[in-house]
Amino acid sequence: MKVPKEIRTYCPHCNAHTVHTVKAASKGKRRTLAKGELRHARKLTGHGGKRAGKKDVDKQAKRQVLMLTCTVCKKKHPMVMGARTRKKVEIKK
Repeated sequence: MKVPKEIRTYCPHCNAHTVHTVKAASKGKRRTLAKGELRHARKLTGHGGKRAGKKDVDKQAKRQVLMLTCTVCKKKHPMVMGARTRKKVEIKK
């Protein structure tokens, strides 16, 4: 789905409709020292076989999240593209 580079939409910080720059939100890094991560890594060591980790089949489409940055106050807030799942978001030049 194609999305324009700039959108005029509501900013919760300014409490008004302002122009926002659009970026596709990226997934954050996982914390390597989190308890679950350590447990998972420990379970994978040795000759015990595989633990549920990576899936063989990916979903065809997921809910796309856009990060909007207000040009007035420079604050960021997310925007989910509708309730239905969509193919990858592409930002128009």
